[in-house]
Amino acid sequence: MMPKLDDASPIETAIDDEQIVNVAVRLRTMARIQPYRRAVVYPAGRDHHGRVAYSHLTFRQLDRESDCFAHGLVSAGITRGTRTILMVRPSLELFVITYAMLKVGAVFVMVDPGMGVRRMLACLRQSRANALVGIPAAHALRVLAPNKYFRNVKTAVTIGRRWFWSGYTLNDIRALPWRSYPIAKTKKRDTAAILFTTGSTGAAKGAVYTHGIFEAQVRLIRSQFGISPDEIDLPTFPLFALFDPALGMTAVIPDMDPTRPAHVNPERIIEAVVNQGVTNMFASPALLDRVGRYGKANGSKLPSLKRVISAGAPAAPANIARFADMLGEDAEIHTGYGATEAMPVSSLGSKEILSETAVLTEQGYGMCVGRPNPQLSLRIIKISDLGIDNWSEDLMMPTGEIGEIIVCGEIVTSGYFERPIDDSLSKIKDGRRIWHRMGDLGWIDKKGRLWFCGRKGHRVITPDRMLC
Repeated sequence: MMPKLDDASPIETAIDDEQIVNVAVRLRTMARIQPYRRAVVYPAGRDHHGRVAYSHLTFRQLDRESDCFAHGLVSAGITRGTRTILMVRPSLELFVITYAMLKVGAVFVMVDPGMGVRRMLACLRQSRANALVGIPAAHALRVLAPNKYFRNVKTAVTIGRRWFWSGYTLNDIRALPWRSYPIAKTKKRDTAAILFTTGSTGAAKGAVYTHGIFEAQVRLIRSQFGISPDEIDLPTFPLFALFDPALGMTAVIPDMDPTRPAHVNPERIIEAVVNQGVTNMFASPALLDRVGRYGKANGSKLPSLKRVISAGAPAAPANIARFADMLGEDAEIHTGYGATEAMPVSSLGSKEILSETAVLTEQGYGMCVGRPNPQLSLRIIKISDLGIDNWSEDLMMPTGEIGEIIVCGEIVTSGYFERPIDDSLSKIKDGRRIWHRMGDLGWIDKKGRLWFCGRKGHRVITPDRMLC
């Protein structure tokens, strides 16, 4: 029987401003509790019969490898607080380097490459990063792009072979023999990462993540979905994959391009679930649709899956129903709601969607995205395009009426990296607390469920009324 972390364990309790907070501590704890269990599994290649071969790191290996690279990062000049662009494909190296950076206390900068080169470069310029750890293509971009985009980068580490630039390779900085690395004594409010929004609804902005936010997200995800350490995850979104070792889950890296989920090979997803006995899967609605259509046409079943978590965009009920037919009777698809600045906010199970809310969606009530997590505060306020300096009860809309969605809690980012104008338009001060304006419209029903009605910027205002 797998050991479990009791809810009363110090690693699960609330944290204060002075406590040392770093999710790398969770990895080290898991390496002690379950050292030989697989932490990360990677599809390394295929034989001449087309059978996939996997490589993996155990929790003990992942903890020790990240120690080796933490020592190496420091020797290369990447130390606590160093803003470091991380451009690494989903791989064993991504997990090792990310946890090495957490242990060092460096600030990693992540940008979605799916947004296109021009917009990605604009984000990287905004970050004013001092280092870049990435694949050869990332360094080629650094060298060939105009100097203004990477002028602050002084340290370069290539994952793979260097081509025509100087700097270190990953092999250069792997400090051997292994020595335990003293995890940085970071605090709740210390910056851990800058994660850029996709820019799908406006300019991409760097949301500032603290170590406290990462820790709170791990606790919230674990409690909200009832995740246990003996589970196996197939995370088709790289950021969510990084939480798996902290949760004690085995992460199976999918054989896909994470920037193009709508073009995924459904056979490869089904193969991974069946081969590895995957119990949990994170998938965008686009991926659910593609795999679900294939599964329906071919009679595919995924009996090991206990839950599927879908987020990133609203999932149509027909899409959910189609994929649900591939699952066992007790399994469920959870549609989540959130944003880079605050996630996850709420979720709703497929059984309730298909039996109750789907018909109301068809009648124009909006898309039900579930009940807000009890550890968060969520309000519906009057719609405005202007900044709101301070919270007031006068902002509230009556229950059942459409307004702007705002959230507050430990998982909510307090601002963007050096974008005070955007902060003034998206944040509301409430004493020491900060409310984030989601930029979405919605309403709360009598059962306490949140209904999403579209983006605030997409509403249509006529002389007679507002259309959402």
